[in-house]
Amino acid sequence: MKISSKVFNFWKIITLIIIIGISVFLIYPIARLLLQSIFVEESGISLDNFIKFFTNKYYFETIINSLKLSIVATLTTILLATPIAYFMSVYKIKGAKVVEILIILASMSAPFIGAYSWILLLGRNGIITNFFENNLGINIPDIYGFAGILLVFTFQLYSLVFLYAKSSFENLDKSLMEASENLGVTGFKRFRKIILPLVTPSLLAGGLLVFMRCMSDFGTPMLIGEGYRTFPVLIYNEFVGEVGQNQGFASAIAVIAIIVTSIIFLIQKKISEKNSYSSNFLNPVEKEKIGGAKGILIHLFIYIAVALSILPQAYLILTSFKNTSGKIFVDGYSLKSYQIAFSRLGSSIRNTILIPLIALIIIIILSVLIAYIVVRQKGKLAAIIDVFTMIPFILPGVVIGISLLSGFGNGFMGSNFLVMGGTMSILIVSFVIRRLPYTLRSASSTLQSLPISLEEASYSLGASKLKTFIKITLPLMMRGVIAGSILSYVTLISELSSSIILTNLKTRTMTVSVYTEVIRGNYGVAAALATMLTVITIIALLVFDRIGDKKSN
Repeated sequence: MKISSKVFNFWKIITLIIIIGISVFLIYPIARLLLQSIFVEESGISLDNFIKFFTNKYYFETIINSLKLSIVATLTTILLATPIAYFMSVYKIKGAKVVEILIILASMSAPFIGAYSWILLLGRNGIITNFFENNLGINIPDIYGFAGILLVFTFQLYSLVFLYAKSSFENLDKSLMEASENLGVTGFKRFRKIILPLVTPSLLAGGLLVFMRCMSDFGTPMLIGEGYRTFPVLIYNEFVGEVGQNQGFASAIAVIAIIVTSIIFLIQKKISEKNSYSSNFLNPVEKEKIGGAKGILIHLFIYIAVALSILPQAYLILTSFKNTSGKIFVDGYSLKSYQIAFSRLGSSIRNTILIPLIALIIIIILSVLIAYIVVRQKGKLAAIIDVFTMIPFILPGVVIGISLLSGFGNGFMGSNFLVMGGTMSILIVSFVIRRLPYTLRSASSTLQSLPISLEEASYSLGASKLKTFIKITLPLMMRGVIAGSILSYVTLISELSSSIILTNLKTRTMTVSVYTEVIRGNYGVAAALATMLTVITIIALLVFDRIGDKKSN
């Protein structure tokens, strides 16, 4: 019997392969996690783990703490980023290019590295703490607890809102501003009544990123939270368990985390849809020169905010060159910390470059294929793929790490097939799952903006769908793919939440090594590793920028 090529064409085969991949590497581990949370060896199926969580204040408090911290941090980042983005969009700010670069640089490292940097500044023995105490006799509050975590999140993550908000402000129509002036609506009233409602969808989009990053962050609360317990820290402690492991209970908390973050995501999506608008703005607002007291105040506000956000990283770099005697910093500067880092932790440097790079290649290939299936092929299977590829966006890294270890630590479904525990493979799978949504959304958005008439013209000239995709669609998509890849790669090399669950001595990355060295009190080595991580990130950004420029020409 002859099999029709229409039934088994290239895109149907790719769609089937992707569905199988999602089932094996996403749905199956989460299902195992759910089963592990409700199965108790003594009594079989039971809800005891969930009852234990909701009836014990010690555990239930973590969900309140995480929500409180994430909501407040989202609000503070929006309050800080919105005026900076507005001022830089409508006024000619001196050194605007440098300011924007510094804002991006401040957000590149993992939040917990920012936490470690702030410990060096405002810890109990921090340089700023000691200065105020020794010279002014003032005991300033230290960095630990809720306020410290909030400080780290605010100054490191506000750039996520800033980038969304600035783009939105720059797209405002000049004629709209002029019309409001003619009606006597100016100044703060115009900003509140007209401008703010127009940029609200962008603020919500940036705010969602901040919320999810805060909700899933493990390292920052672990380092400086002290008594302030959060979801990811509780899951990690119960799963690893220095006193005693309770993986069933850890799985139950992970399931609760999935439900909570999913609800928050759906609420945000509903609010965004309600506040969305369409526009045909053709005359962007021209930047004004600003002087006098108003200009001085605006410049000071921007410069101080940016200086505070970049200060921890700058001091961290300086610290990496300080001499150490054991675990203590002493006078003078040298490369001793770097020598120790290379000699003792060289494998983690190699892993940080290799593992994210392999993951990124897979992410790019999958993003291109999935974007085309979802945007151009459509259908029920495409809709299912679209939904499930967004799930990792709302899952905390610790949850993904535990899910994969539960599903593949000792083999797929109890067999010797796909035994990935302690291997590089499980890290790559984790990285792909966690960061695929960033590149995929960017690729999909770019493809949606491309007119389908280009592809139809190619079909009419006799080209197949596959040839049209390779020769026409793919090259046009690449700019959006590269833009998404930048965010994916930067977050990959600074990933901690899932890595700390999945790595061992052979596969650990620099981020895990920095965390380990901080916990051990080897601050010089930790600073050297964190500085190298920053340098790798900057190089990656420059490379992507160069590739992006070539693709746009």
